[in-house]
Amino acid sequence: MQIFFKTDIGNYRLSNQDDCKVGAFTDDEVWAVVCDGMGGHNGGNIASAMATSEIEKVITTGCEIEGDTEEESFKFEGYHSDMTEEELEELLNVAVQKANYEVYLKSRESAELYGMGTTVEIAFIRGSCVYLAHAGDSRVYLANHEKITQLTKDHSVVQQMVDAGKITSKEAKVHPQKNLITRALGVESDLEVDFIKTERFEEGSTLVMCSDGLSNYFDDEELLAIINTTSIDMLADTFVANALARGGDDNITVVVISNRENEAPDPLEDVQPAEESQQPDEADTPADSE
Repeated sequence: MQIFFKTDIGNYRLSNQDDCKVGAFTDDEVWAVVCDGMGGHNGGNIASAMATSEIEKVITTGCEIEGDTEEESFKFEGYHSDMTEEELEELLNVAVQKANYEVYLKSRESAELYGMGTTVEIAFIRGSCVYLAHAGDSRVYLANHEKITQLTKDHSVVQQMVDAGKITSKEAKVHPQKNLITRALGVESDLEVDFIKTERFEEGSTLVMCSDGLSNYFDDEELLAIINTTSIDMLADTFVANALARGGDDNITVVVISNRENEAPDPLEDVQPAEESQQPDEADTPADSE
């Protein structure tokens, strides 16, 4: 497997509140995390950086789980190759919840940081299986030459409107409430997380993880066209370049994990910048709980 990533501040933002980390235990056991921070001038940067660092630490080395007494406290181990499926899911859950709690505590230290948080996407690939932990509106896609599938579902106000049939997916991309998310790491002391598994990471497949600074600009067919006409080592750069050309109104982060050969396909011709870019808007904001 090959892993490439790129993050960019975009054309208008004053800081990059996205963050990502990647790692590999073996050629067939790799992981990545993408976070899109929010909250105040500095809060989003701190939330996303803290979250990725905490998640990396738990996955690679484990963490201490504190109980009410010393006897109830224990060391939670990091990843090892003989983990069962259930243990791997538990590892991802512990990683997210530990990061959530640390960011939540930090946000209570000062008024400037209060309410900060971040989306979170964790992908762990072992052989042909992909395990995901997801909260927020960052996304994970799985593609082969014929098809691309969005594996995650946005936790956002506009997604709820789409589900209710009030607006279309196309309208959601430009809706004034498109940055209101309904789940975010660090905003509350507990976080509900979606866990997703697929066994379709076959030879020739590509996994794409991204913040909404990328996904807001492309539909599925356009993403697939870029994947099918770009060599793997240039794919992250090409995604970001196209998002910048279409406006680059937000921070842009993308991680590419692939087990296809790094072939040099025909040059990209069918994905062009949009005629009009969207206007700069506010970063993701947690919606009020219902």
